Amino acid sequence: MVSLWEIQIKYQLGKLQLDVSLPEMIEEQCLHNGIRILPIEQKHIFELSKLPFFHKDPFDRLLIAQAMVEQIPIVTADSLFTQYSVEVVW
Repeated sequence: MVSLWEIQIKYQLGKLQLDVSLPEMIEEQCLHNGIRILPIEQKHIFELSKLPFFHKDPFDRLLIAQAMVEQIPIVTADSLFTQYSVEVVW
């Protein structure tokens, strides 16, 4: 949900162009790539208080917190993610 939220904001600001509507793109990606939309839960928000401020971006910090709580890897090219105790794929 965090990434979806950020995509929507970037699209509205004109910083991102999409060939299809966002709902269509997300549905297609979920179907074809087995992507599951992870909701934002209270435990993810509370985990933020435990994170050092290596990364300042609030969306990225929430992704890191979710990965830590859910014990799942993160797909990113952002090298700052490696400073946290999460598995980074890319």
